[in-house]
Amino acid sequence: MTVRVPLVLTGAPAVGKSATGRALAGQRRRCAFIDADDVRQLVVAGGAAPWDGEQGLVQQHLRAVDACALARNILERGIEVVIADVLTAATAPIYLHLLPACRIVHLTASWPEALRRAGTRPVWLSEEEFRTLHESDAVSPPPAHHHLRVDGLTVRSRCGPSANSVTSRAAPDQDRRLARRAGASWERDRR
Repeated sequence: MTVRVPLVLTGAPAVGKSATGRALAGQRRRCAFIDADDVRQLVVAGGAAPWDGEQGLVQQHLRAVDACALARNILERGIEVVIADVLTAATAPIYLHLLPACRIVHLTASWPEALRRAGTRPVWLSEEEFRTLHESDAVSPPPAHHHLRVDGLTVRSRCGPSANSVTSRAAPDQDRRLARRAGASWERDRR
């Protein structure tokens, strides 16, 4: 069996990263789903959200590095990987550097659609945090190989475009452009 490149689904809260990721993983013969929120929850005492100052940023970085390490270990055993995480300009380069073959798919939804979706599940964010994350994602989206607007799409219909993103290689110039951006940001953040 050919192992496909790792797929990273990103976007603001309630755009369908987890549902799409689980569905995609379930369609494959052997595939793991990594929810970066679960990785973040490993810090039981002293956990900090990304917007909680310096420690929040440190833990956000740690979450991305740990998700990549877990993905690499799984991939080395011939198991495909789908990851869901809210990437930012600071964390996308980590994925592109540590999982250079990965494909990032940025999911977006209109504000009314995001609110509708959030109303169908437990919400762990305050209304202000939810709004801020959506505004930040709209104003400064992370680098991505593919973009998918999810308004009106079911999980099943989201899996078609996302699945095709896994199997297709980005154009070489797109790969080089993302790698340059990732490398520059990665080196700057390591200093």
